[in-house]
Amino acid sequence: MNMPLDPRYNALIFEHVPHGIFTVDADGRITSFNHAAEEITGWRRDQVVGLLCSKVLRSNHCQGSCFLFNSIEGGTAYRDREVRIVRRDGRELPVAVSTAALRDEGGRVVGGVEMFRDLSDLAMLRRTLEASYTLEDIITKSPGMRNLRELLPLVANSVSTVLIEGEPGTGKELIARAIHNLGPRRAGPFVAVNCGAIPETLVESELFGHVRGAFTDAYQDRAGRFAVAAGGTLLLDEVGELSPAAQVKLLRVLQEREFTPLGATHPVKADVRVVAATNRDLSLEVMAGRFRQDLYFRLNVVRLSVPPLRSRTEDIPLLVEHFISRFNALQGRRIGGISERAMGVLMRYHFPGNVRELENAIEHAFVVCGGSIIGRDDLPPHIQGGSLASPPPPGATANPLEAAEAAAIREALDRHAGNRTRAAQDLGISRNTLWRKMKRHQIS
Repeated sequence: MNMPLDPRYNALIFEHVPHGIFTVDADGRITSFNHAAEEITGWRRDQVVGLLCSKVLRSNHCQGSCFLFNSIEGGTAYRDREVRIVRRDGRELPVAVSTAALRDEGGRVVGGVEMFRDLSDLAMLRRTLEASYTLEDIITKSPGMRNLRELLPLVANSVSTVLIEGEPGTGKELIARAIHNLGPRRAGPFVAVNCGAIPETLVESELFGHVRGAFTDAYQDRAGRFAVAAGGTLLLDEVGELSPAAQVKLLRVLQEREFTPLGATHPVKADVRVVAATNRDLSLEVMAGRFRQDLYFRLNVVRLSVPPLRSRTEDIPLLVEHFISRFNALQGRRIGGISERAMGVLMRYHFPGNVRELENAIEHAFVVCGGSIIGRDDLPPHIQGGSLASPPPPGATANPLEAAEAAAIREALDRHAGNRTRAAQDLGISRNTLWRKMKRHQIS
């Protein structure tokens, strides 16, 4: 037997459902706005009641294809239609909306009701799985990073080669992917190659491909990264690690816009947008004779510098919130936040591994946290101890990038008890590259 719902419970339900709900009159003016709607949009009900809903939500469907207006005018109910609204703070938010007309006892349409739910966690998970990063994934309020973020659409719409410089873990690949996804080549492939992880003898084949019989064990034709990235973007990560011979070949490709696969007789057009990234200061590498000046000028058409996390500590709380939301979506957890003590530890820490190290710290906390709030004891032990909480002393090195690189190598070696193979894997470089870096930094 179905019992009718007691009208006394309507207000209670309206305020406590986890989805945003609001009602409008026949003219589209808001007549009610529940608590979840306040949280999702950032608007208080006393600020919006009486306003046109299009002035509050500013959806991309408000003009011409508004689902709520169509429900009021035509009586059609809509369910889980994805749209984008604009929060009070100006941030765009993906939501799923369901709409229906409201009728009085005589059946006359007197307004409409819309329910919407936040899809930002789902959108974040989708972007993570597809690696389709955009400006929304560059989480910052620091002036330097905001300027960089505002510059990206202009850079993306150009055809120029881009050089991204920054310490390990600052998010250079995220910047490169955002450039790709914002530009006219977004429908093409994004191919990333770690130049430091390619054995020197295979660089030419890896980048430009080879034909059958080009060398021993070349039993069939193989496309190189330039060919695989045709129509899209090629990220040359750790470009500073290329050998002098490989630098010459890359220079020719950038000059002629064509390449010849190993063993082939005819060149192939290089239809790619090249983005290079490095954790070195290539201008210093040129002065030291380790990097070709002409190649540096070819790469350095548009130069973007990503600041280290220690120079933008105001971003740490935003990034922590972002990573908590991300891991909640990925792992199905409901971690509600981080304690003040734990946040204080993070704010004092120096983060030689930059944003990547912060992300790893939050992931570590998700593994060991048994409650709903991340505490100080849930953070990795080396961060709790603050062993790297202070920056290196002034004058310790002429190049802060080199100092950060040396610190990251020592930390990786310590984590793996001196095992160079595992340390190299942890750092995302080849064992030979690790050995060269250890030699340069005089690390035994």
